[in-house]
Amino acid sequence: MASAIAENVGRFFYVVNPNTTTFESLEEVPNYVNDAIPFFAIFVILEWAIIWLKGEGSFRVGDSITSNAHGIVMETAKLATKGIELIGYQWLYDHRFLELNWDSPVTWWTAALGADFAYYWFHRGVHEVNIAWASHQVHHSSEDYNLTTALRQSIFQKYFSIGFYQPLALLGVPLPALLVHNQFNLLYQFWIHTEIVDKCGPLEWIFNTPSHHRVHHGSNKWCLDKNYAGVLIIWDRMFGTFEPERDDEAIVYGLVDQPQSFNATWLQVIYFRDVFRKMSKMESVGDKLRALFYGPGWTPGAPRLGDLSGLPDKWPQRPKYDPQLSVWQQIYIIVHYIVVVVVFQVLVQKLGEFSYLTALLFMVFIFISIGTIGGMFDGWWWAPMLEAARCIAYIAYARSTTVTGMPELDTILMAYMALSTIIWTAQSLNVVQAWATNEKKSL
Repeated sequence: MASAIAENVGRFFYVVNPNTTTFESLEEVPNYVNDAIPFFAIFVILEWAIIWLKGEGSFRVGDSITSNAHGIVMETAKLATKGIELIGYQWLYDHRFLELNWDSPVTWWTAALGADFAYYWFHRGVHEVNIAWASHQVHHSSEDYNLTTALRQSIFQKYFSIGFYQPLALLGVPLPALLVHNQFNLLYQFWIHTEIVDKCGPLEWIFNTPSHHRVHHGSNKWCLDKNYAGVLIIWDRMFGTFEPERDDEAIVYGLVDQPQSFNATWLQVIYFRDVFRKMSKMESVGDKLRALFYGPGWTPGAPRLGDLSGLPDKWPQRPKYDPQLSVWQQIYIIVHYIVVVVVFQVLVQKLGEFSYLTALLFMVFIFISIGTIGGMFDGWWWAPMLEAARCIAYIAYARSTTVTGMPELDTILMAYMALSTIIWTAQSLNVVQAWATNEKKSL
């Protein structure tokens, strides 16, 4: 038991045994990320506790739930598009230039370094190409910087990674080895999303650390387009994108143009709208293409990545988006988010048993649920109506089909959803009545 815990914790720091993490076939590769889910929760709770004990701030419930919701949305979408980002990899591997034995330490280390090098350029690409940034901005949309921020992932970003990892196939890196190290690379990046770890001494020269990654998440002028590393900061030092954390200026987290929303579903797509609006305003074909493929800050006549001279040298602290909800609304949202997590776990466990239509319905339910929860935080007028409809849909499905496989839990969820339907139907009627009253006044 203790050794299993140590192994799981070690993976967050890339402390792993090459002999036990080398596999010949895809079927043998464990889902290390899924195994780490309980540890994600434990680390988040520990971080909360440390911050509270040190009296250095508090967590905004809305921001933390939004970050977690992005993780659920991304993992749900991944179920339908698993492996698409590595399309063509096996074909290229069949035409490889080098022959590396799958169980050789050379292969393991080549895969580790190659995956991290590919990640650097992929990560740099999604920052420097506007249409790709439309997906990645999700990860930077939190105004807090804590472990939940690491869970803010895009459902579209994987499509922009196509082509960055495939060259490793020509070098003889087997696909199982790449999948292993992509997972370790992702797990490593979890722990660097925190403010409770200060600088790490000599490790700062070689490895990506919380200090380096705090800079990457800053919207200060000196933070933009810096520190793209996954595990090794040496890539940034080599290619001129390194910037150390400063002691004389606090980092302001979030985006330069910070969206005022806790709706994870909306945040996944909002910037694509802005990109195409920007493109449609350009007069020439060349400028339309530049609006898509140059940097997010580009304007006609500016350098490829945009002109930062208009930004203040010292970015002022700004009030964080934090809509205030009543205690009962916060409790309701937290409980329903837990219900969404339960539904997601059911989907993952029973995906092979579900028909395509049933799996699709589960995914749609999860996406709508996350969007509705965000709409409640943001105070969108349609949220009560959609919430009532969502609860009715759950009841209609669960009346004839077990959801969790546990009859007692299914009964509790049915009763809870029925009560929720009553509450939000009443809220919806109030919204309609208020709308009708305002219409009469306008006449």
